[in-house]
Amino acid sequence: MDRSEADRAKVLSNSLKQKRKEKAGKWAVPIEKVKPVSEDEMLKAVTSGKRGKKSWKRLVNKVTFVGETFTRRMPKMERFIRPMALRFKKAHVTHPELKATFHLPIIAVKKNPQGKMYTGLGVITKGSVIEVNVSELGLVTPSGKVVWGKYAQVTNNPENDGCINAVLLV
Repeated sequence: MDRSEADRAKVLSNSLKQKRKEKAGKWAVPIEKVKPVSEDEMLKAVTSGKRGKKSWKRLVNKVTFVGETFTRRMPKMERFIRPMALRFKKAHVTHPELKATFHLPIIAVKKNPQGKMYTGLGVITKGSVIEVNVSELGLVTPSGKVVWGKYAQVTNNPENDGCINAVLLV
């Protein structure tokens, strides 16, 4: 009796530790150091107002991801403008063990090496960690559950290539 409870407690504590590790954002990633991108390159000031004097709006110049439920705020209230042409929904994700590439939908941007602000905006640059939907791959956990989302690191500059290439973090 006691042993089974101890095993259950161990499994629970291990799962909590793993969740904490994911929240901390420390993964074994293929690209560790990434060249910093200046704020001027990432964002462009947009003038507004009757005389064009107000410049508190910013246009995001990099590739972004916005969720399915995203709706724009009205233009008067919008602080960051993310152009439709630079929004991506899918990524080419390579599985390192299978040596195969899959076109998978993106769930979220988990970490951008340029800073927390860009993570919150959903900006995807080289070295960003994204969460992708791997349910199509049929990956299963040791307990028998189907894996729904997994992390992948972006390996290219999406604004140069027109697509997002990433490596699955296994």
